Amino acid sequence: MAIIGGAGNPVGGSFTGPAEALELVGNHCYAYSGVIPVGNDATSADVTMLSFTTGNYYSKVKINWTNVVIVDANFYESVEMNGTVIYILDYDAVPNKFVHDPVKFIIPPYTEFKVLYGSNKSGDNDASVTLTGKIYRTRD
Repeated sequence: MAIIGGAGNPVGGSFTGPAEALELVGNHCYAYSGVIPVGNDATSADVTMLSFTTGNYYSKVKINWTNVVIVDANFYESVEMNGTVIYILDYDAVPNKFVHDPVKFIIPPYTEFKVLYGSNKSGDNDASVTLTGKIYRTRD
């Protein structure tokens, strides 16, 4: 069981399970979506994997998408800041594998941030998103 400290964050960064929110531990930040079904005959990234609003800091983060690869499937990745799409990627699973390096972002203070994923194949098609990075607070 996590020990709850100030601002609702577990003391010592205890992991309590996947969540859409951005978690802060010292000057580090992370968010783990957990495994979420994304296969729904989509034509775009339409499943919200992470969604949060940053605070009085900016963040330098890396995002990694993973999925169960299905032959002949198309996959869609998208990132939004304050409702504006800033990153989009469409790719297919031929030859049954696609891997890319984590994508890096700088997230400004007080920004609504959303990570989405999708697939054009319905059925047993699970995916997850991990976000890790550091936060930087400005001094007055």
